[in-house]
Amino acid sequence: MTPAHRLSRGLVPLALIAVWLVVGALLGPFAGRLGEVATNDQAAFLPRSAESTRVLREQAAFQQRESLPVIVLWTADGGGAVSGRQRAASAAVAALTGTPGTAGAPSPALPSRDDAALQAVVPLRPDLGDRLAPTLERVRAAAEKVPGTQVRLAGPAATQTDLADAFSGIDGVLLAVALAAVLVILLLVYRSLLLPLVVITGAVFALGLACAVVYALADHGLVRVDGQVQGILSILVIGAATDYALLVTARCREELTAGRNRYDAARAALRRSAPAVLASAGTVALGLIALLLSDLTNNRALGPVGAVGIGCAVLSALTFLPAALALLGRRAYWPARPEGGAGATGLWQRVAALVDRRPRRVWALALTGLLVCSAGALTLDSKGVPLDETFVRHVPSVAAQQTLARHFPAGAGTPVVVLADAASADRVARTVRDTAGIAAVTATGAQGRPAAAPHAVDGRVRFEATAEAAPDTQAARDTVARLRTALHALPGARALVGGYTAQQYDILRAAERDRTVIVPVVLAVILTILVLLLRSLAVPVLLVLTVALNFTATLGVAALVFRDVFGFSGTDPSVPLYGFVFLVALGVDYNIFLMSRVREETLRHGAREGVRRGLVTTGGVITSAGVVLAATFAALGVIPLAFLAQIAFIVAFGVLLDTLVVRSLLVPALVRDAGNRVWWPTRPGTDGPEGRSPGAGRRARALLPGEDHA
Repeated sequence: MTPAHRLSRGLVPLALIAVWLVVGALLGPFAGRLGEVATNDQAAFLPRSAESTRVLREQAAFQQRESLPVIVLWTADGGGAVSGRQRAASAAVAALTGTPGTAGAPSPALPSRDDAALQAVVPLRPDLGDRLAPTLERVRAAAEKVPGTQVRLAGPAATQTDLADAFSGIDGVLLAVALAAVLVILLLVYRSLLLPLVVITGAVFALGLACAVVYALADHGLVRVDGQVQGILSILVIGAATDYALLVTARCREELTAGRNRYDAARAALRRSAPAVLASAGTVALGLIALLLSDLTNNRALGPVGAVGIGCAVLSALTFLPAALALLGRRAYWPARPEGGAGATGLWQRVAALVDRRPRRVWALALTGLLVCSAGALTLDSKGVPLDETFVRHVPSVAAQQTLARHFPAGAGTPVVVLADAASADRVARTVRDTAGIAAVTATGAQGRPAAAPHAVDGRVRFEATAEAAPDTQAARDTVARLRTALHALPGARALVGGYTAQQYDILRAAERDRTVIVPVVLAVILTILVLLLRSLAVPVLLVLTVALNFTATLGVAALVFRDVFGFSGTDPSVPLYGFVFLVALGVDYNIFLMSRVREETLRHGAREGVRRGLVTTGGVITSAGVVLAATFAALGVIPLAFLAQIAFIVAFGVLLDTLVVRSLLVPALVRDAGNRVWWPTRPGTDGPEGRSPGAGRRARALLPGEDHA
């Protein structure tokens, strides 16, 4: 090799690392700036075509500015009656009219039937963002001027503030927990000091690039980002970048063990691992892109945001990491040697031997266990989480809502909004009043104030109905459903039902619709990628069925754990869909790593030997990747929200179940039992009498890493 060629070979890795250093320096800070373009305004994430969304748009004509209400609740110190303080309470909130952040005049303070509490509703602007918390403090300060009372704040504005508090510091805390977990696992896996730092550096560079791209998209209004999407993006990029890095570094170690120099080893590792990494990344990215079919804005936001994250992760794994390995060579694995890992390989040799000897027994036991777990999926309630379970710790808005429900109709302060044609006003009012679950009905007069008769605007009238049930309960949603059925049956009324509870009902219905539309699309996308990669029809179908079974088994276990361990009465309606997209796409990832290697070995040594060698050579790295990904998703548990806690458990448990049972036992045993037929319509290997390709000769008996020369 000429000196000039040697010099040019070293310049390419240096140039790549220099580019990534610039990316890290310039774009890294964006990992902490996504909060600047994020919104936790739940009204921004309503279904596009829902009836409640149409109500939001139409009621602007009634001078009802879109608002975010806060319910002020007064109770007397030490209990007792509060009626004597009603005038002072009304004056206190009336003084807030026209102050910064308000969106109209507050309602007068009204006493409860037991005369133990007063309540008033203060409408706030929905676009306050970071100014919402200071605005609520001004409301509280005004309300506290009523002597001898305790003040609590409930309603959507108070809940949104507690949500913002839950997500505050998400950038630093979540990232620190995830990186610490990854670092510990990588130190145990590699038994090296330098390589884990290289892998984590690449993952952090990928996260900085992804956050910069998402920041630009959100800043231009192309995507919406909330705290949940922000947290999932961080976890997804760190976990995916580390997973891909594990595959590349493991392949580089094999090449170094075979005697290649550092440049050739890195180049060979990149060439041989890139197809599997790209196929895996494409599977996850396209699975996420399928979320664009959702009717829910936050689901549609997660699709492109997650796909951007995956793209940046694979870019880092296939450029920065090979460049670093080319420059470091064997030093990257210090103090361990690249030939190390015989202990782990020995474990997977024993697993492979078990699968080879008793394939039918292995897959039958694994399949039975997964089917038993899957039965529990039928008990999973995904009709939403009540407010008192939304947070996994005590928050003021929940305590205030519970106090409110003890003294007032539970739906007070969060009315159901009804719009209808003016000619049908009497019939509509009567129908609303007669609907089971409605406690009271009030017409909207001029300037949007309560009135005895409704004020018509453009031929339409507006009513507010108070439900007997709390607005976040299934009973309240059932009331909305009954009300819509009754009103839609009135000829010529053109009635629409909206409000907070109707919005939650529409979100639930949209989530159910999304599952029926998106799940088949994701499965079709994954199946297509597998067919193209493995050049087979039978194996892709087998892999898709096994990861789908892993998903149902995970849901079955989750239903038990959520109910009996965490104490959740249900799950957020988007949890099953998110769990499906992540688990199926990521589960196919590991099967792609396994089966692409099995196919490679089958071409050399025959179908039976191909399964054994593929399982031995990928067992350690894929299991490590699964543990890393499970740990990173488990880090979502640091955010005190039920939704993210549920996602964290489902993905973490499901990934471990997939790597330890489905990919390690079920899939290899099924492929081993089916033999060369599983690759139909192609036949990459033809078994001889002893399970090897005739003519493979000594190559079929080549030693695997960690085998003895005994």
